[in-house]
Amino acid sequence: MITLEQLKKIIPTNKEPQAWLDVLVDILPEYDIDTPKRLAGFLAQTAHESGDFRLLEENLNYSAAQLQKTWPKRFDAATAAQFARKPEAIANKVYSNRMGNGTPESGDGWRFRGRGIKQLTGRDNYTAFGKSVNMTAEKAAEYLTTKKGAVESAAWFWKTNNLNRFADAGDIVGMTKVINGGTIGLEDRKKRYNSALAVLENGQPSTAPASQKVTSGETVKRGDRGETVSAIQTALGMRADGVFGVATEATLRVWQAKNGFVANGVASPEVIKKLVG
Repeated sequence: MITLEQLKKIIPTNKEPQAWLDVLVDILPEYDIDTPKRLAGFLAQTAHESGDFRLLEENLNYSAAQLQKTWPKRFDAATAAQFARKPEAIANKVYSNRMGNGTPESGDGWRFRGRGIKQLTGRDNYTAFGKSVNMTAEKAAEYLTTKKGAVESAAWFWKTNNLNRFADAGDIVGMTKVINGGTIGLEDRKKRYNSALAVLENGQPSTAPASQKVTSGETVKRGDRGETVSAIQTALGMRADGVFGVATEATLRVWQAKNGFVANGVASPEVIKKLVG
């Protein structure tokens, strides 16, 4: 699916790539984000939105000039001066009475401001996502500030809006319009996508080296190493490093689910026979 070295290249300023990798390989296959193009699209868009997964809550600490530039219809010079550097008041003004939020006085704008690596925003989105993970909108708001919640909320939004259709076509403009509501930051999103796709595709050989040998009757799982693991990784379209890690387990689970096996991430003799031959 994706390796630690690949992720480091895709979110280079992030200081916790291993922790993020563990969450990504656990969650993304469940939402069918499981090909190089889909991964590149998802990672490019979310890395742009969150600054390489470093900013999990929307920064609304705007100056007066920034307020007028960002929301010219909502802030004249006097109003911008009144709201400048007041993040909570800004959120309650600009996000009120839309996206399911109440009036400015309700506090919904601040309560449901952008969070997670996609920056999910608005009571409607929080309520719908919360329902999918058996949480209230308020509990979902807390969950989105965790790594798992940050990724799962983004993956939920991705699947709910069928963004794989744009990813499969390499349509960055299409996916950006759904995510952003426009095309703000399009050049950075394109640059990130092209870079991520190159990283992901370069690490995915399509054929197995002749030296790879599979031991008959062997069962392999996370933590195992060797030629059988390499053969499995190659058959799954992964970089064959011979180490059965979390990425191999997650990718195998996706393959098992699609091929009629119990999706447990363990390569039994039957799985290996079907996968490798």
